[in-house]
Amino acid sequence: MSHAANSMSLVKISTPAPGHRERPQAQKRGQWSNKIEFFLSVAGEIIGLGNVWRFPYLCYRNGGGAFFIPYILFFVFCGMPLFFLEAALGQFTSEGGITCWRRICPIFEGIGYATQVIMAQLSGYYIVILAWAIFYLCHSFSSELPWSSCNNTWNTGVCNPCHLSTQPSSQALAKWLKWLVLRLSKGIEYFGTVHWDLALCLLGAWVICYFCIWKGTKSTGKVVYVTATFPYIMLVVLMIRGVTLPGAADGLRFYLYPDISRLKDPQVWMDAGTQILFSYAVCLGCITTLSSYNNFNNDCYKDCVLLCCLNSATSFLAGFAIFSVLGFMAFEQNVPISKVAVAGPGLAFIAYPKAVSMMPLAPLWASLFFIMLLFLGLDSQVTFDFFVCVETFVTSTMDMFPSTLHTGHRRELLILACIVVFYLCGLFLITDVSRDCIKLPNYNSNISVPQCFMLPSPSSLVSCSTCTFCMLALIRAKTLYTKKN
Repeated sequence: MSHAANSMSLVKISTPAPGHRERPQAQKRGQWSNKIEFFLSVAGEIIGLGNVWRFPYLCYRNGGGAFFIPYILFFVFCGMPLFFLEAALGQFTSEGGITCWRRICPIFEGIGYATQVIMAQLSGYYIVILAWAIFYLCHSFSSELPWSSCNNTWNTGVCNPCHLSTQPSSQALAKWLKWLVLRLSKGIEYFGTVHWDLALCLLGAWVICYFCIWKGTKSTGKVVYVTATFPYIMLVVLMIRGVTLPGAADGLRFYLYPDISRLKDPQVWMDAGTQILFSYAVCLGCITTLSSYNNFNNDCYKDCVLLCCLNSATSFLAGFAIFSVLGFMAFEQNVPISKVAVAGPGLAFIAYPKAVSMMPLAPLWASLFFIMLLFLGLDSQVTFDFFVCVETFVTSTMDMFPSTLHTGHRRELLILACIVVFYLCGLFLITDVSRDCIKLPNYNSNISVPQCFMLPSPSSLVSCSTCTFCMLALIRAKTLYTKKN
């Protein structure tokens, strides 16, 4: 009896001190519910606006069908290997864009930090393109497209409807873009004010982005069923409509006619390599982040081959949708196609809106086009998936502090904080100084809108970082192979 009492006295019962709160347990890192979610997420990440507005223009400018020779070579020997390297890295480590390097070789962790700096920069200003798309879309729901006529308050001076004039400076579209969308000031010293309508469009884009990723793979995996598939439906619809228009055959001939002599120009090969790196979104941590939510034994090699082929096939298909419409516009205005063929945002916000304004049921086709742009922009921020851009940044940050951030609702709060900061930074880009802050290179376009947009070229960022990534990845692979053998 006394022995039992002594044993009981040795048992020490610990009770929490008054006011003490137990530290919440870190939540388990999520995974894709099924393989389709991963496939659609990556497809939406690598297939975007660059496939629609950049590849077709590069193809016609660099020899038409002849451009496919360097493009396919870079596709096989550069694009797919790099894409597979990133996918395998993320799936093997189950870490984000920074900590994956810590797991493989800590000395290369700086690559992860560098890519996240680029991702933060892209996230901050590229969403302005989505704000413009929403602004155009809202004005497309009308009986007459506002940029197709001169019966508006912003049409000052000489103004002619798009279908009546080939003089860019007098087109109603140029005045719409200059005085209503951008509201250009005289110079950067005239800051002006934040325009409430564009600010609301920007806010709407960020709100959509937040609810796409706030629950991680649980929300993103469901959103991509719409954002990754709907643009394909719209692209096919627009292509079918385009090829039935008068002048479409001339546009397609202009797009695909091979000029073998152009292969002697080194710039053609540079454009092919840049487009591969640009459209595959390598070296930015996006593919690594999305693959990190895969099952460890997933066949990522097969996924990479299918996704790379899908990406390039989409670029080729988009050329038919774009150049058939540009051929129609050239036919209507009786000008060479080279006068209307532009690349970059100029195609989305100048050339294509002008073309659809000449079609029957113009508001319908304009609405479909800008809905497609919105989904492509959300699901691919100019070939960098927009909400995946933010997802990559957030995931990399959370993986650096798993015990602190993988608890409770801290993920949602972190995403909200990032979006608030990005939104406040983006307000600067919708003021009167947008002419000097956002410049769009005038890709041989005769639209004499002052250099209105100034987006720092993402292809240059991707190319530079990819070169570094390639060299360091080769060094890492050689080191690991040497140790293994």
